Amino acid sequence: MEIPALVKFIVGLVSLVKGADYLVSGAGKLATLAGISPLVVGLTVVSFGTSSPELAVSIKANFSEEASISVGNIIGSNICNILLILGIAATITPLRVSQKLVRLDVPIMIGVSILMLIFSLDYQIDRLNGIIFLTGGLIYTSFLLIQSRRKNAIENELNEEFDVVPEDRSLKQWFVNGVWLVVGLAMVIFGSDWLVSGAKTFAQALGLSELVIGLTIVALGTSLPELATAIAASARGEGDMAVGNIIGSNIYNILIVLGVAGILAPTGVEVSNAAMNLDIPIMIAVAIACLPIFFTGNLIARWEGVIFWIYYGAYAVFLFLNSTEHETLPVFNTVMLWFVIPLTTLTLIIVTVNDWRERRQEKMLKQNENHD
Repeated sequence: MEIPALVKFIVGLVSLVKGADYLVSGAGKLATLAGISPLVVGLTVVSFGTSSPELAVSIKANFSEEASISVGNIIGSNICNILLILGIAATITPLRVSQKLVRLDVPIMIGVSILMLIFSLDYQIDRLNGIIFLTGGLIYTSFLLIQSRRKNAIENELNEEFDVVPEDRSLKQWFVNGVWLVVGLAMVIFGSDWLVSGAKTFAQALGLSELVIGLTIVALGTSLPELATAIAASARGEGDMAVGNIIGSNIYNILIVLGVAGILAPTGVEVSNAAMNLDIPIMIAVAIACLPIFFTGNLIARWEGVIFWIYYGAYAVFLFLNSTEHETLPVFNTVMLWFVIPLTTLTLIIVTVNDWRERRQEKMLKQNENHD
């Protein structure tokens, strides 16, 4: 008896999310047992671990000749991570953003997003592109490791922030966490198989393209680990961890996930015309939009968070209307193009200019005080 698509999709999604959780926990504790600092674990294992569902889905989709789901999953996850997940986290509580994220990680995220667009000009991510992406991911990870060693941090603070340090270093701890790592990996692989299978059936039944399913349902599902991490970190007032995990995951999604997919896919990863002309540019625009928002007072305010998730809702509505060729699509496009987007852009410009003026005035006051 064939298992219903809905059951496959739900079971696959749950398996992916829980598997990623076990994978992150097991790998993180094994790393600290080996003497790697919790800070390094947080910057590398946690960010990559929350990207493991995207990796599993992309590899499975490519070998199943469903490349549109693979590409849509990566692009959709990056858009979802910033607009929806970061928006929800900032709505819960304003998020403080470190200068390092603004000056280094966000520009890297923008850069690799633009690089993805350049590599996709021939509508394919081939093996060479994949090798370049993967090499870039390894260099980025190595840089994080080197940088973290230069920082002196109090171990108790790191333990509290990342919560991955085991209480003892016994042989039992090695075995238990090794088992969790293997179980998590197996669940991620199994979950990706059923999730892609169920999503493909949905696309056929609803008349939606595999790209749209990958951009929305699959992308949202594989972004649940980031959502859980961001909400938990936001509720604890750990803004840097919430923002850093999302930015790091977006970088890993392109460099590692797309890199590995490009290397392993038999004929490369196909990039559709729709993804090339619309979705990748939107992903780049969303990444660039982070700079002025993150820059203003190094704080993501609640109203900025609300704007983020409202835009994600508008993006999802557009994908549905466009894929079904709904009669209200022209009206929706007109409202977004001539009212919502210009108004938002104007607001961000005003806020950024005001923040720059305030910083300049503070700097001048300090100079006058020092002069006196």
